[in-house]
Amino acid sequence: MTSTTPRAETASVTTLRRPPIRQATMVRSTREHTFDVFVATIGQWWPLQPYSAGKERVRTVEVEPRLEGRVFERWDDGTECDWGRLLAWEPPARLVMSWNMTPEPTEVELTFTALGPSLTRVAVEHRGWEALSDAQLGEDCARPGGYMGGAFVQGWTEVLGRLAAAAEAG
Repeated sequence: MTSTTPRAETASVTTLRRPPIRQATMVRSTREHTFDVFVATIGQWWPLQPYSAGKERVRTVEVEPRLEGRVFERWDDGTECDWGRLLAWEPPARLVMSWNMTPEPTEVELTFTALGPSLTRVAVEHRGWEALSDAQLGEDCARPGGYMGGAFVQGWTEVLGRLAAAAEAG
């Protein structure tokens, strides 16, 4: 009698060459309030220095709260600079927007998950880095180093921290 041993199957692991940036924070606020703070008051808490196109010229940042709505900054001379458009609009749970502040458009998804009566997890996934060349991935953005140097990780950490502080303050 011949005994057969099963062949060991090798698992294939695919590593993303340009994985999405994922960050999250906990906010001591209801999901509805946290979502509203993000959308309605983004111009008050978003760190415009350095995360805007117009820097010191920016007077406001606005989100048009609807599918295909714009997210944009308005400068002191009335110039508007689009950050992107809302590709998904599911208040107070989720929004997805194109992100035009990279050399080629990428995509940002924010989810707002209630973990308790006054505790919300806000997560961001910034994806679509495949659209950028290797050189573009290394270019400085608002912070030195670009995607390859961790500037976007640092940026989203700072943005989420500012959102949490604003939502918890009021």
